[in-house]
Amino acid sequence: MRIAFVSLGCDKNLVDSEVMLGLLQKSGFALISDESQADVLVVNTCCFIQDAKEESIESILEMAQYKKTGNCKALIVTGCMAERYKDEILSEIPEVDGVVGTTGYESIVEVVEEILQGKKIQMFSDVNAKTSENYQRVLSTAGYFAYLKIAEGCDNRCTYCIIPQLRGKYRSRSMESLISEAKTLASQGVKELILVAQDTTRYGIDLYGEKKLPQLLKELCKIDDLKWIRLLYCYPEEITDELIDVIAEEEKVCSYLDMPIQHANTSILKRMGRRSTKEDLIHLINKLRKRIPDICLRTTLIVGFPGETDEEYEDLVQFVKDMKFDRLGVFTYSKEEGTPAAKMRGQIPKKIKEFRKDKIMKLQQAICEEKSAQCVGRTLEVIIDGKLPEENVYCGRTYRDAPEIDGMVFVSADEDLLSGDFIKASITSSNEYDLIGRIVDESGE
Repeated sequence: MRIAFVSLGCDKNLVDSEVMLGLLQKSGFALISDESQADVLVVNTCCFIQDAKEESIESILEMAQYKKTGNCKALIVTGCMAERYKDEILSEIPEVDGVVGTTGYESIVEVVEEILQGKKIQMFSDVNAKTSENYQRVLSTAGYFAYLKIAEGCDNRCTYCIIPQLRGKYRSRSMESLISEAKTLASQGVKELILVAQDTTRYGIDLYGEKKLPQLLKELCKIDDLKWIRLLYCYPEEITDELIDVIAEEEKVCSYLDMPIQHANTSILKRMGRRSTKEDLIHLINKLRKRIPDICLRTTLIVGFPGETDEEYEDLVQFVKDMKFDRLGVFTYSKEEGTPAAKMRGQIPKKIKEFRKDKIMKLQQAICEEKSAQCVGRTLEVIIDGKLPEENVYCGRTYRDAPEIDGMVFVSADEDLLSGDFIKASITSSNEYDLIGRIVDESGE
């Protein structure tokens, strides 16, 4: 039987898809990429914000058409939308044969087999259930980089966020299982390991009674075949001096920190359920830059939170101007049912939210252009992602660029390069988000 996956949403969701692919492959299913030829279709959904919900629904409906025009005998919906809307999905989209919750994906083989026997299946368990730590994934990334999900769930309880209801409380994986998986990934050719969780900085606090991310990083750095280790989703409230020291001192840990602050006005942060103040954030950013001078800081912001006044918004704008983040993304506030923020007064009209978003993105574009220009004349290490054959140019990333979300480096080279190769590139020019360079040999020429 042939099976195809559509994986939506974040990279944490992607890891769940890879686990399901591994379980299905081990059970004898053939994995294919052509949905029209698949006997079984699985849509792993996201519903973090309204746009994600709409994308998930559109993907389910698109896959449902293959019940008529393709070979599809079983259509299964998994992930966050399945967890949140299990009854609605089955009743409103009759083509769907099964829904699997966020802690039910390890039963995907059983679900598929029962559906192929003519049953309709719902597979759900406690969102706080402990997940297996020993599984074999099928990587859907390029093969030379992979995500390592170090924990599930979240304890932060931000007032705008539905994730704790869908993913449960924070549950760290054991350090032994993570090191074992990382070694396996490295033996398969992975050179860049990207640590993810809803909040990577809380890692270990539930298992060991203290934050263990620094220790985990040190152990991962001992794996010979790993070249880069990158950190995503580091909440500012949990970034310790010990963690900063490890990033500064360990050569394999990229001088890159993804730190979702969401806002900078202290009043808004308090209403969001965040524990930082504006002064806390400024202090932390200054400390990071002093301790790690070449650090690349990435963040995300939410504009249009309920009750956000013009003054509070302008406070955020000034903060963006002053802090000059290397990478920055902006979301408009999404009113999610079941969250405290959805009941707050002062919901902001969509038009105003979009205006506020666009203003900050335009400001950040100029900052990014300035930051990129500062790289011109430098020689940077670049991991090759691929080639543009029509232009005979390779594209890759520096330590400053996470896959899929940040910029690229376009490099001209006379020699043949492979994806996953590391080269030295002399940066000759730049634009807002990307760099242009040429390869240099070991002598620097």
